[in-house]
Amino acid sequence: MIETAMIETAGLRKSYDDREVLRGIDLSVPSASVFALLGPNGAGKTTLLRVLATLIRPDGGTATVAGHDVVREPRRVQAAISLTGQSAAVDELLTGTENLVMLGRLRRLGRRAARRRAAELLEQFDLVDAGGRLVRTYSGGMRRRLDLAAGLVIAPQVLFLDEPTTGLDPRSRQTTWAAVRALADRGVTVLLTTQYLEEADQLADRIAFLDAGEIIAAGRPAELKAQLAGERVELRIRTPEMAGRARRVLAGMPVAEQRGALTVPTDGSAAQVRELLNRLDAAGVTVDQVAVHRPTLDDVFLTLTKG
Repeated sequence: MIETAMIETAGLRKSYDDREVLRGIDLSVPSASVFALLGPNGAGKTTLLRVLATLIRPDGGTATVAGHDVVREPRRVQAAISLTGQSAAVDELLTGTENLVMLGRLRRLGRRAARRRAAELLEQFDLVDAGGRLVRTYSGGMRRRLDLAAGLVIAPQVLFLDEPTTGLDPRSRQTTWAAVRALADRGVTVLLTTQYLEEADQLADRIAFLDAGEIIAAGRPAELKAQLAGERVELRIRTPEMAGRARRVLAGMPVAEQRGALTVPTDGSAAQVRELLNRLDAAGVTVDQVAVHRPTLDDVFLTLTKG
């Protein structure tokens, strides 16, 4: 099945003074998917979102969102998107319900439709009990959830989320994850930035690692983990002397030491692990603990940035 790209960039560049923030970004985000941009602070994630949302102009390259060029057709892009930034942008002097109804009315919903949509969003983001309270009484996590709800008063074709769960407690984070996945299931394309590798692993259909303004790896999470990290067996050996003997037995294999355990790359099969343990047992090496470590996005990130 041919996937339709909802967001595409080619050679996208942006500089501030003499500092190049985006260095030729090539990106393709399929329709009705969740795409995560990962990277440390200063990698260029927020700048890329701001270019795609028509808030700033690129210095070079091209970018289209929902089929519209961000430079030549900014109004058409704006009509297709919603953007939620890192800070909550709701009115503290209104209640949660009043904020959502007001935004609905501004987006040309009728009064009854606006109230109905507000009620749906309050329930979706677990804010029903707080809907009648002034926003200034909300906790930080509640404000963040209300801000996310505000961006969905009119369901966009594309939703940009800039670090959507920063500062949220675990329950609020789970609520937000569920809402994002439900949006993609309903056909919305979601592009989010995050520093939380677990979040990308849970949510994203595809991810891209951005570092110093360049994409250094991209693909499906499972593919990246298999290609760049791989599985390994972790062996905890009883004594330092036995650990030295184990290294001699496994000479020729890429044995490393991590967190006090010897690690050996593996294909994850029981037969390979059994053969490894048999070799050690025959040499009189006592293994206190064995664990097969499945690769995570943390492993991928460490592999990509080890240099």
